[in-house]
Amino acid sequence: MELKILNDRMFYYPHQPETDRPMLAYLKGEKIALAIDAGNSAAHVDEFYTALETKGLKKPDFTVITHWHWDHTFGMHHIHGLSIAHCKTNVMLENERNKLRDNSYIKILKEENEFITREYSVNQKIVVVLSDIQG
Repeated sequence: MELKILNDRMFYYPHQPETDRPMLAYLKGEKIALAIDAGNSAAHVDEFYTALETKGLKKPDFTVITHWHWDHTFGMHHIHGLSIAHCKTNVMLENERNKLRDNSYIKILKEENEFITREYSVNQKIVVVLSDIQG
């Protein structure tokens, strides 16, 4: 998938419906770069960063999280720079992280959500982290 250019400072990586990967955005400033959302896995982050590199863009200095849902946050552990989220987002992420300690919960997640099954292989661990900065 290719990074889409809106103008010389605004870019986005399109939604991927087959794995429910959300659109990720990138804003290029004079000194810093900002990503919007972290994606649903380390693989999603890697794809996004490869697309940035292809366009000659640096990895983001900050990644802002719009909300806590898995497809926007399960890649947070793999981002470059610092993450920023609302304090309620961190509460939800902490709850999810605690639930993921139970293998039966993970099994139910994968049974009920075909997209999680497609994104995470049987032995691939789901990693949930809280944001570095919260507001």
